[in-house]
Amino acid sequence: MPHDFDQVFDRRRTGSIKWTFYGDDVLPMWVADMDFPAPPPILAALHARIDRGDFGYELPSPTLGECICERIHRLYRWDITPDQIVYIPSLVTGLNAVCRAIGESGDGVLVQTPVYPPFLTAPVNQGRVVQMAELTLVPNGRTFGYRVDYERMAAVVNDRTRLFILCNPHNPTGEAYNREELLRMAAFCEQHDLIICSDEIHCDLLLGDTRHTPIATLAPEIAERTITLMAPSKTFNIPGLKASFAIVTDPNLRKRLMAAMEGIVPWLNSFALAAMEVAYRDCDDWLSDLRAYLTANRNAVTHFVIERMPQVKTTIPQATYLAWFDCREAGIEGNPYEFFRREAKVALNDGVPFGAGGEGFVRLNFGCPRALLMEGLERMKSALDKRSFK
Repeated sequence: MPHDFDQVFDRRRTGSIKWTFYGDDVLPMWVADMDFPAPPPILAALHARIDRGDFGYELPSPTLGECICERIHRLYRWDITPDQIVYIPSLVTGLNAVCRAIGESGDGVLVQTPVYPPFLTAPVNQGRVVQMAELTLVPNGRTFGYRVDYERMAAVVNDRTRLFILCNPHNPTGEAYNREELLRMAAFCEQHDLIICSDEIHCDLLLGDTRHTPIATLAPEIAERTITLMAPSKTFNIPGLKASFAIVTDPNLRKRLMAAMEGIVPWLNSFALAAMEVAYRDCDDWLSDLRAYLTANRNAVTHFVIERMPQVKTTIPQATYLAWFDCREAGIEGNPYEFFRREAKVALNDGVPFGAGGEGFVRLNFGCPRALLMEGLERMKSALDKRSFK
């Protein structure tokens, strides 16, 4: 029987940041977690861990490493070994650890904007210099996409650039890069001798017939210069458990990463370890139903914007549960994020923190029951329509 994602799940009582940061009259569609309960097998595993009553220090079990390796092989035909997995509490921790591991103070980190804000803050946290190469917006009527701008990338790198942080699937645009595009980015990194840190946290959240290709699977020489970050947190809606990992096949690169983490990055906790293993072992049916539901939500967002919100343009994401709206021609005075929060009582993500190319944009999280999604869109439409008549 398909899982029911239409049930509205009251999260205000759970202490959720998403639902308590703003007032009770504001519908939150911002921070990237979903408004669905975690899969039943994960809940059962956590209850079993509580019943056992043992919360001592714990290391990842051999079965967890084997489970991840089996899954990576099954999905991508990528053969890795458990010793090539580095466990990290969160992807943001991973971004900071990688920036700390690669290069020295003052060295450059290449990023493509607009992008997930920690891509811009992690290098600075570690004394590195952010080098932004803005993606080129490609209009298509009422929708739009982006293309990688290699001229901009070449213009910002220099002899002190050491690292390229890739977001695939991309947050906030929803782009899932194909093999050809990944090969071209990898060739650029080889030409400029850059280490690649590939954030692939949304790799399971594929919409429609989208496929995911880890950049490290393209060739052994690409894998040797790549740190791949993955996690079950977004996929199975367990970000608060703090469970993620890096795949680093090159031993020297792995040693550098682990040295940067030493004494700073803690072990994964018992609940994170239990949830990660059961998520990857027992939740494929739940994930299949989730993808179908999110695809329908994506289609609902796209249709609504095209048919009923002529003031706004949207991406058509291939992956993630994030839509990216261009509000620059909506006649909104000031920041559209502030406008929708104030006039529509809908909290979105402000595009400005996503870097160059983000001003005038907002990000909408459609990982929620469809009733909440449509309520949010209707509120936004009403606010825009009232603005048009002023």
